[in-house]
Amino acid sequence: MERLMQMHVQVTEPVYLKDPAATDLGRRIIEHGIRLIDELGLERFTFGKLASALGTAESSIYRYFDNKHRLLIYLVGWYWSWRELKLVFDTANIADAKERLERGIRSVTEPVKEKGSFAQVDLRALYRIAIAESAKAYMTKEVDEEHRQGCFGSFGRLSGRLHELILAACPRHPYPALLASTIIDGSSSQRFFADHLPTLTDSAGKDPIPDHFVHLAFASIAQATKRP
Repeated sequence: MERLMQMHVQVTEPVYLKDPAATDLGRRIIEHGIRLIDELGLERFTFGKLASALGTAESSIYRYFDNKHRLLIYLVGWYWSWRELKLVFDTANIADAKERLERGIRSVTEPVKEKGSFAQVDLRALYRIAIAESAKAYMTKEVDEEHRQGCFGSFGRLSGRLHELILAACPRHPYPALLASTIIDGSSSQRFFADHLPTLTDSAGKDPIPDHFVHLAFASIAQATKRP
């Protein structure tokens, strides 16, 4: 796991004007942006507040991102890219396809407890942002155009990896893409419900979310294998 924490995470979403990873100020924008969005929420977060925390002019932040929505897409893109690396790491060298699928499901649904060793990214804070704010990145009127631009490629790649694991375990599964995205997005929703709307989930005792989605996937696979 420590090796994973040291790996380079690349954001491919075309949302920045200037690559923040390439400069000291850009890296500080990401570091402090994560902290402030985690503390304030996206609605109360502004570039003015970020500039004040950085001790710089607000205009300097606009050299990197057009607006806070684009910054959010960058941050959740980073998170999903890290999740993809973790999925690859967690499922490596497992020969049995069903065991590999179960490990993959647990990888993408388990909570993030480690802070990580990335210079400008606190993984635990970014995880909280992903759970609370990631839907706001794509549930907008601009989503179709942003999708055409490739703004959600990291989520698509992560879902595609899980899709491949489902098909390896059950080549006849009729809805592997639907199942993969349901597991990833549904587990995030259930984490949010557990924290804020507990009557919508089951959260007593042991964390039930990974077990639930493993059960959901294998029940779906069992049904698919019965199809004529």
